[in-house]
Amino acid sequence: MAFLTMHTWGRRCRPALCRRVAWLLLGLALLLIAAPRAAAQATPSAEYQLKAACLYKLSQFVEWPARAFRGPAAPLVIGVLGQDPFGAYLDELVRGEKIGDRALMVRRYQHPEDVADCHILFVSRSEAGALETILARLAGRSVLTVSDVDAFAQAGGMVRFVMEGGKIRLRINVEAAKACDLTISSKILRLATIVTAGKN
Repeated sequence: MAFLTMHTWGRRCRPALCRRVAWLLLGLALLLIAAPRAAAQATPSAEYQLKAACLYKLSQFVEWPARAFRGPAAPLVIGVLGQDPFGAYLDELVRGEKIGDRALMVRRYQHPEDVADCHILFVSRSEAGALETILARLAGRSVLTVSDVDAFAQAGGMVRFVMEGGKIRLRINVEAAKACDLTISSKILRLATIVTAGKN
């Protein structure tokens, strides 16, 4: 027996059955549309939950110049550049939190030129091939650059997350931070490995 074609299906199916199939097809279509959004909001791996927590903690141990903010009540913005490994987890983590009088906010950017009003910028691994361009565009701006890309701090980034034994270790380029008028607390520096651009 041959498979039914769309033409013969339309002639043979009963109206009630046709309606059920139509609703089923509509439901499947909606599922396919919603799938990318659901995937984006999925819980990140334990590693990236830990890295999200570290981003939040960094906001408590860095001082920005007043000119880095639009005003005294402007939020402190944590940005993610490129493919987002945190999903909604980072948003939930900082929701309702404040640094002094400043609310914390998360923004996402697809291109370096989109980065504006950002104070901590996590550069995703998806942008590893464009580090030089990204860091050049941010030069002189009071944006704490953070990533888990290999040799990020040596390339001129400020903070690199390194996973060792299930813990996050920090590699910090203090010179890069100072050049952008950022002050990283000695409490963090004591726990970090200090690196210089271009050197291991």
